[in-house]
Formats: sequence, structure tokens, C-alpha cells
Amino acid sequence: MTPNSQSSPVEARPGWHTVFSDAVRFVLAPLILLFSGFFTANFIISGAYTWPRTSRTLALTVTVLILAREFVFKEQLSRNAAPDRAWSAVLYSCVLPYVIGVLVMLALWAL
Repeated sequence: MTPNSQSSPVEARPGWHTVFSDAVRFVLAPLILLFSGFFTANFIISGAYTWPRTSRTLALTVTVLILAREFVFKEQLSRNAAPDRAWSAVLYSCVLPYVIGVLVMLALWAL
């Protein structure tokens, strides 16, 4: 075996990993957080605090926190060692879509 054949799979993986992490950061996380903010605000505004709805909202909140920390924040830390850049990625990809989802629910509720 030549050294080139052994290094080829290693070189192919970072490209795939980068595409996957960018897809999570720019597409999947914002969509999930947008809907999460919408449904969390709907739960709070509705006043129907039954156990099934409360447990779904708590599970959604925990899932969103795990998504933001593991797939956005830690991924950005592994790419570049600047924590301020990782926090800005969380702000852009997670917090902003969540707030937009809450604002959409509030706007629809006010109508």
C-alpha cells in the first residue's frame, strides 16, 4: 500500500464533516429553533398547562439546549479556538431564530 491510499479517506472525511456541520448550523438548527420558539410561546400564552403539554415543552427545551451546545457551540470551538466566535455562531444560528419564532407567535396572538 502506498502512503497516498492511506491518507485519502482521512482527507475526504473533513470535507464531509464540514458540509454536515455547516448544514446543521445554517439550515437545521435555525429551523428547529424557529419552530421551538413558536411552540414554546404558544404553550406559555395558551395557559393550558396540562402535564402532556408541559412535558413536551420541557423535552423540546432540553433538546434545543443540547442542539445549541453540542452541534453549534462545540463544533465552532473545534474549528477555531476563539470562544467569542463560537458564541456568535450560537447567537446567529440558535438564539435569533428562537426569538423570531416567539415574536411570530406573539404577532399572531395579538391579531
